[in-house]
Amino acid sequence: MRYTTQIEIDKPIDEVIALFDNPDNMDKWMEGLQSFEPISGTPGQPGAKSKLKFKSGKREIEMVETVLVRNLPEEFSGSYEAKGVYNVVRNKFEPLPDNRTLYITENEFQFKRFMMRLMGLMMPGAFRKQSVKYLQDFKRFAESQ
Repeated sequence: MRYTTQIEIDKPIDEVIALFDNPDNMDKWMEGLQSFEPISGTPGQPGAKSKLKFKSGKREIEMVETVLVRNLPEEFSGSYEAKGVYNVVRNKFEPLPDNRTLYITENEFQFKRFMMRLMGLMMPGAFRKQSVKYLQDFKRFAESQ
């Protein structure tokens, strides 16, 4: 499953990148993020691995992020592996007139388990909805700084 989402942010691209590129800000816009723990490599650099723990209602989700590409503002890509799901997210930022920024995400999901494949087929909108929510939450956070 693949899809693209985007949102305009009323901040200059340099400020948006500084906020996005700071891992200390992640819990300010990623609802449910409980922890971000480097595992190996230099955090934020290609090849670096980190463990992310989320809580959504009563569910706890743990995933491993691997940084694939770091070429900001053009691209910051990572893979995210959790039980039964492999996801690649490409984050891209483009300057817009009037000191605004276009934030684009390209998402690709691969499902490894039958139940996750079924969920992907039955509820593809749920994955997109979560991606859009993160964009909206990041926009609110960035514009409030």
